[in-house]
Parts: sequence; C-alpha cells; structure tokens
Amino acid sequence: MNTNEEKQRYSREELAEFENIILEKLTNARKEVAFIKETLSRRNDSGTDNTASPTKVLEDGADTAEKESLNQLASRQMKFIQQLENALIRIKNGTYGVCIVTGKLIPKERLRAVPHTQHTIEAKLQRND
Repeated sequence: MNTNEEKQRYSREELAEFENIILEKLTNARKEVAFIKETLSRRNDSGTDNTASPTKVLEDGADTAEKESLNQLASRQMKFIQQLENALIRIKNGTYGVCIVTGKLIPKERLRAVPHTQHTIEAKLQRND
C-alpha cells in the first residue's frame, strides 16, 4: 500500500480490539437488562394489596412512574444491544469502521468511545444540521 494512500479498512488485529470492546459492552448491557427485568418482575409480584388509602394511591402513582422509567431504560438498552450486535456483523463482513456517509475510515478514538457508530463526527454533525 502506498504511504500517501489513505487507509480504507482496519486490520484484523484492529478489528479484534473493537470486537473485544463490543463484546464487553454487550455483556454489561445484557446484565443491565436482566437486572431491570428482574426489578420489574419483583415489583409486579409485590403489588397485590388493594387497599384504597390516599397514601396507597400516591405510592401506586410513584410506582407506576418508576416502572415506566425502568421500561424506558430497558428499551434503550435493548436498542443499544441491537446496535452492538449489528456492529459485530459489520466486523465479520468487513464493513466495520467505515462511515456510511463519507466512505472514510472512522477514527479509532471515536470507535473506542462509540463502538457501534457508523458515522464520522463530520457526517454526524451534517446530519444534525
């Protein structure tokens, strides 16, 4: 490869580093989803008392808000897991680390911070304009 030529793809060794980062993030995200689901399950099991006191109504409202918040968190984590799994597919098919807008290689620093990204910072900023 000519030294003046810009690199088009990451090497196997570089891809292995990103794969390890992604696998670690996947493990952590899956643990978090399991914890959230377990927390929601426990809350559902304990909510069987039907007393109609004003305090109970307030507690039910707070409990419902908390459940909604936990469901949203679980949903975000599930989306993150899907993005990470898609990144693993891109590693396997050789398209990982290439910006889908510019076709340029996404800098390693960005991929280490956001390993599921498909955009260079420049492309992301153009999208947000």
